[in-house]
Amino acid sequence: MRAIAQRITAIAGFTVLFTSASFSYAADTVMVGGAAMYPNKTIVENAVNSKDHTTLVAAVKAAGLVDTLNGKGPFTVFAPTNAAFEKLPAGTVDTLLKPEHKADLTKLLTYHVVPGTYTSTQLLADAKMHNGTTTLKTVQGEPLTIKLHEGKLWVVDAKGGKAGVSIADVKQSNGVIHVVDSVLMPK
Repeated sequence: MRAIAQRITAIAGFTVLFTSASFSYAADTVMVGGAAMYPNKTIVENAVNSKDHTTLVAAVKAAGLVDTLNGKGPFTVFAPTNAAFEKLPAGTVDTLLKPEHKADLTKLLTYHVVPGTYTSTQLLADAKMHNGTTTLKTVQGEPLTIKLHEGKLWVVDAKGGKAGVSIADVKQSNGVIHVVDSVLMPK
């Protein structure tokens, strides 16, 4: 009888642990572009499922950055939506996707990537400590400025363009994504 009670207790304990782990896992999952973004998948493994990021995924493939963004990282990616790419002048995306413009496309995309993991909480805290702004150096080499304005996180590019963070802290196994509403432009 005692052995049966111990087994039931062990099974109940496992069930509680399993349920707690499942709940924690679900709590970290964020919906982006109609798809769940799982924190145990890489940036690319998640991005390919977002219907709002098909242009970005096509660009990452054309630039040959899939292996990099599937790599260990960690990376912070400011991920423009399809609507953000549509704000660019007509024909810009089609031109950048051509093989002869791979270097320009790579420069543009790596300008959206920062080495390390920066959550919105970290960015906001750093901005508050520095009069409302903080600067991050991108993989491309140029800086991005993060600004806090009316409680919202904004990313300002080298040309003065602004992108609002519409979805923050999409955790990935190799970093974090912040969805932005505009394409960031290097010099």
